[in-house]
Amino acid sequence: MADIEMVEARSNTADGSDSSEYVEFWIDLFLGRKGHEYFCDVDTDYIVDRFNLINLQKTVNKFTQVIQYIVDELDDTILEQLSSGRMQQLEHDACKLYGLIHARYVITIKGLQKMLQKYKEADFGRCPRVYCNFQPLLPVGLHDAPGVDCVKLYCPCCEDLYVPKSTRHSAIDGAYFGTSFAGMFLQAFPEMVPKHPVQRYVPKIFGFDLHKQAQTARWQELQRLKLENRLKSKGVDGNYK
Repeated sequence: MADIEMVEARSNTADGSDSSEYVEFWIDLFLGRKGHEYFCDVDTDYIVDRFNLINLQKTVNKFTQVIQYIVDELDDTILEQLSSGRMQQLEHDACKLYGLIHARYVITIKGLQKMLQKYKEADFGRCPRVYCNFQPLLPVGLHDAPGVDCVKLYCPCCEDLYVPKSTRHSAIDGAYFGTSFAGMFLQAFPEMVPKHPVQRYVPKIFGFDLHKQAQTARWQELQRLKLENRLKSKGVDGNYK
């Protein structure tokens, strides 16, 4: 649905209406969509530099046309000749390619600075863990190839991963941020690395900690069950108790 809205907005430009308002701002329109708050503004100079686009040519059809569409250099007469289906495909390819370019841009000096500002404003959310004290999160991808997994959120405090709360954010491809961004960010801005929490939740009953022996017994039972299941999976049968 959102892609269709962007196509309709672009169509207004092609037929002459609202051209002064939209023609120069495809990236702004992309960033303004709900759920795209994680993305930063990629400089057009970076997008049109073919050195930055190495190995991305095969990710979409009509690569050059898609690039021109993103930076608003595609001739209006070409847009007018495109069918509705082709226009939607072009919009889809533009979003995908922008995301892959974004993953490269955010590990550049300019990109890191832009993401730093978003991090300070907690645009990526805050850690739900109580003892992390609302620590801002960083978006990360578990794979660099698109279409494998959605974006995850990394907490530099507890060093764990979380799924975004919003379904709009959890639908974003993790490849649009890549596997290297979080590490590069914390290396570039060591002052942003928080102290690890020293507090840890301990279950209690009426104010008393659980007996260590009981914890050990539960752990031993868990290990026994794991071993039992592993033996069964290998066809070894018998009385395990």
